[in-house]
Amino acid sequence: MKLKKTNLKKALNYARSKDSTTPDILEAVQRIFEIDQAHTKRIEENIQKSTTESSNWFNSDLLESENIYHIEHIKQICIDYRLRFLDSKYFKGDIPPEAISKIKQLEKQHNSELTGFKIVAPSKLFKLKDKDDPLMFVTLGNDYYYFIHKWGNDLHPLRKVLMWPFKNVVNLLITVLVLSFLTTLITPIQLFTKTTTGYEFWLLFFFMFKWSLAVVLFYGFAKGKNFNQAIWKSRFLNT
Repeated sequence: MKLKKTNLKKALNYARSKDSTTPDILEAVQRIFEIDQAHTKRIEENIQKSTTESSNWFNSDLLESENIYHIEHIKQICIDYRLRFLDSKYFKGDIPPEAISKIKQLEKQHNSELTGFKIVAPSKLFKLKDKDDPLMFVTLGNDYYYFIHKWGNDLHPLRKVLMWPFKNVVNLLITVLVLSFLTTLITPIQLFTKTTTGYEFWLLFFFMFKWSLAVVLFYGFAKGKNFNQAIWKSRFLNT
């Protein structure tokens, strides 16, 4: 006689059918879901609502030191890569579920409600929806911040180089000088004069420099642009 194999799913269903507390279990599960949804909603509201700069309570023994950053560290990468460091309420992108989960985990570990979230991201992410490597922090107080989550794509490998001219006025002038010199080198001087002495070269270079500087200044004033050091914590769009 061949014995019939046991179907574990049917066996599990049979065990559940004999349990008179099944309705209570379903109600308990429903309550767990409702509590979790309420927790998620509260966190989302804390991220979106306006909060003043304040510190959160943390158990220092549970904090991971590699996730703690001083404001100067954050400022440096914002200046180098032309990023913003603003309250999360100004962020127009979507906060991923992974970030919400990490906030829940932190609140559970430290038995504390977290507020005062900050985000590091390119300026456009505070205007349009996009995905370029945002970083989320929560304030610890005394100009220290605790890293929570990173999402999106990594920044372009040349972004730091491309943003270097916009760090300050000296960098911008150096960039304009170099570009003017290179432009002068590739420009045929014979188009402007029949003589080819060094004087004509430097005269053309001076003209290129003035023209390039005028274009840069016009663009900067017309667009309301500013240097990285001035905008990294600015919430105004025209910077």
